[in-house]
Amino acid sequence: MLQENPINSDSHSTSYQDSHKPQADFSSREDYLNHELQIIQPKRWRVNLLLRDYRIEWEDLVPGMAATIGKIVMVAAVVGAFAAPLGLSPSFVIENVRFELLIAAVLFVILISGCLNPSANLAGTHGPLLPLVPLIVASGGHPMALGLLIGFFGFLLGITKGGSLLAKLTSNGVCGGLLLYLGFIGITGQVKKLFAWAEGFDMAYLAFIVLIMTIVMYAWLEHIQKRWLAIPLGAIMAAVVALALGAPFEFVTSPGMPNLNPAYWWGENTGWKLGIPEWSHFVAVLPFAVLAVAMWSPDFLGHQVFQKLSYPKNSDKAHMNIDDTMISASTRQAVGSVLGGGNLASSWGTYIIPASIARRPIPGGAIVTGMLCIGAAVLGFPMDLAIWPPVLCVALIVGVFLPLMEAGMQMTREGKTTQSAALVVISSVLVNPVFGWSFTMLLDNLGLVGCKERAGNLGKAGRWMIPGLTFLILCFVMALIGMFPGVPALMETFRQ
Repeated sequence: MLQENPINSDSHSTSYQDSHKPQADFSSREDYLNHELQIIQPKRWRVNLLLRDYRIEWEDLVPGMAATIGKIVMVAAVVGAFAAPLGLSPSFVIENVRFELLIAAVLFVILISGCLNPSANLAGTHGPLLPLVPLIVASGGHPMALGLLIGFFGFLLGITKGGSLLAKLTSNGVCGGLLLYLGFIGITGQVKKLFAWAEGFDMAYLAFIVLIMTIVMYAWLEHIQKRWLAIPLGAIMAAVVALALGAPFEFVTSPGMPNLNPAYWWGENTGWKLGIPEWSHFVAVLPFAVLAVAMWSPDFLGHQVFQKLSYPKNSDKAHMNIDDTMISASTRQAVGSVLGGGNLASSWGTYIIPASIARRPIPGGAIVTGMLCIGAAVLGFPMDLAIWPPVLCVALIVGVFLPLMEAGMQMTREGKTTQSAALVVISSVLVNPVFGWSFTMLLDNLGLVGCKERAGNLGKAGRWMIPGLTFLILCFVMALIGMFPGVPALMETFRQ
């Protein structure tokens, strides 16, 4: 894995407030932002105040915009996946998404990441679990039962520092391969979605034009070293071009407040129309909850590594803490589920990746993101623009998936990392990224692939005991619910 940068004693001997210097003292904006990353000293689980412990810069708007767009889309996708087999209307989905935006913004984004623990990345949405939601519902799963179990297992993993331990046992090759796979799959998916949308009104060429212009724009921003502007410029450009070429669009969501009463959401005839979960509901979702939390480690690791690759030296205190993020995400999951939300929590990728590119620490952008989410939830109509395919697809491509591929390539440039990276990609294609990560981590730590010297220095626990146990547990859970291609689920309940 990447080594922690040594702490610069000069940077950290005084408080952030004393170490802060005005931009005029620096030769460039980049030097000023790098200095901000090097002097920040977030207090874990204590009060952090604006101006005293961090600042908000206009660059924080970039991750704030990307995070808000990503949040609206991902929560709508998860809640919609639950709602469809339950026969709930699209208006229910919009109402629940607005409720989830307020839960995330007020109780966690601003309060936790912006105040009490800026070392914890924002608690976002668990995208990789999305394809399993219909199977969860078909198996008799209950959203609250699933959320409470994910919260319990995630909190347990975070409080025992299991997440950071697994991160340390993941080599550069394994992590780089995972980033390459996730980036490539993400780009492919967004390109297909954009073309499918344009073909729906016989203007497929519109998607081609938008994507070509996006590539040229990204290359130009890379040339002038302003890549962090890719999200706002890309979203604006895509919207303008699509509208100019005659793409259909209209605002349909009106301003308002969602129902804030948990009793409404978990009523027998209101909200989800499911009532309070019973013991059988918890049993039905148990394998999915274990798998969801197991997916956290590679996801969180990828986000932390991207920060390390993007930030300057001696900025280690600005890096997200994996265990704190797990505690925050698991708490957010449990609280959100009890209140009536349908979100499945994870580390907020559409925030932390753009924030890393913009060279901004977590807390300032967290405040901006929280305010934007509240505004979108109350006003309503910004949600229509955020989920419009040209804006959505371009923002995710340039702000999340393309940077992931670049980071993966950067991590696999040296040594024998390419062997492990290739096996991660193949294994992920065969089953899924969780299988690819755990399987290749085991092979890599055993010394069968990758750097044999690194494997020899891990000890028995790090070499085969922990990776082997992790792999076996995950395989057992995936076999239970039928995630291996061509192999029927071990539990008859999950067979379709």
